[in-house]
Amino acid sequence: MNFLNAKPIDRRTFLRGTGACLALPWLEAMMPRGAFAASSPEVVPRMGMFYFGTGMNMRQFYPEGFGPDAKMSRILKPMENHRGNFTVLSNTWLNEGGGHDGAYPFATSIARGEKQTISPDQLAAEIHGKHTRFPSLQFSVKRGTGFGSQVLATISWNRQGVPLAAENDPQTIFNRLFKPNSEEQQARQGDEFRQRGSVLDAILTDAKQLEGKLGQADRRQLDQYFNSIREVEQTLKREIDWADRPKPTPNLKGYGDYENAPTPEGNGKFVYDTYAKLMYDLIALAFQTDSTRVISYVVRTELAGGVYPEFGVSKGYHELTHHGNDPKNLEELAKVDTIYMKHWSYFLDRLASIQDGDGSLLDHTMLGFSSGMGIGHSKDLLPTVLSGGGRLGINHQTHLELKEQTPLASVWHTMIDKMGVPTETKYQDSTGVIGELVG
Repeated sequence: MNFLNAKPIDRRTFLRGTGACLALPWLEAMMPRGAFAASSPEVVPRMGMFYFGTGMNMRQFYPEGFGPDAKMSRILKPMENHRGNFTVLSNTWLNEGGGHDGAYPFATSIARGEKQTISPDQLAAEIHGKHTRFPSLQFSVKRGTGFGSQVLATISWNRQGVPLAAENDPQTIFNRLFKPNSEEQQARQGDEFRQRGSVLDAILTDAKQLEGKLGQADRRQLDQYFNSIREVEQTLKREIDWADRPKPTPNLKGYGDYENAPTPEGNGKFVYDTYAKLMYDLIALAFQTDSTRVISYVVRTELAGGVYPEFGVSKGYHELTHHGNDPKNLEELAKVDTIYMKHWSYFLDRLASIQDGDGSLLDHTMLGFSSGMGIGHSKDLLPTVLSGGGRLGINHQTHLELKEQTPLASVWHTMIDKMGVPTETKYQDSTGVIGELVG
């Protein structure tokens, strides 16, 4: 067979059997004619934003020295084997951060109580979500939004400044991504689509009849309402478009048990190590199957939780952050932070092990994590790390010293720039793309 003249296989080809389907991995046969001699396969960029509530022990977080050969700190030691695939960013800052409201400005730079705006992950979703079953996914250790409280469960906001609810149940997420609907579920889904469409039509008809009777301020308010309805319409259309397309069935060899996965609100069988790996593996699977290209994840919320019995420490995470310079508190805080970084290293291991085009999934995925505070509830010196994305043009340096009070928005600005998102000259309070990372 002449491979140079053969028609390429579609990147989303599925193997179909008796009631199941399996998404093919990337194959050379998916490359266009002549690609073997001319070019690499299409690069699909992906991004993830991750929030670690209540800061970290910054006294043992930053590496010693700067540049590629910087010596790993105690907390970041688990990431040593990924040197060259991440950069610790010193001096990131949230103008509206600090205290326990930092999750609100984390992605948007806008303080709690102020009108929010669209978050960077959703800007990327508007472009890349056209090609995937889910424009974006929101994960969290706590279900819902938590909006109005300090325990915010999401960092994603739509164009109307409405928080997008997060899911924390691995089984629910897995089923949504990969479990085929039964005939009964499909029929019920079709009825639901029709009902929702009828309701939307009725609402729009009634709302438009009011438009001519309203003043300018009310018309602006109604326009925002129309925008929200249009979003619902677009979501409905997307669900209808994807309803008859088979979900991918990934190879789960070496992965955890999603059929019996407990949630954080579950029973005494909950073990955080198991949960963390299930959640990180779900992100890897979602990216690998091109179910989405954009994910946000609140790994640890403010105030509540953050410490689990198997961690072997004496206090909750929030209580430990009020350390009072007590050596035991600081030691236990660093111990907990190191556990979280072990899980992060596991996540990077998983992404690096998955072939994707001309590299690994890690090569084509940018993952940014930080917090709404540093240590002592300060909004300065945040624990900020950018991982992955080497084939997307990210030039990793292990430890990069930025200018003092570099807005965290500059990190998001850099990521969405590499996602191909056009931004205005003034993006949030960003001082611009971080040139040292992309030069």
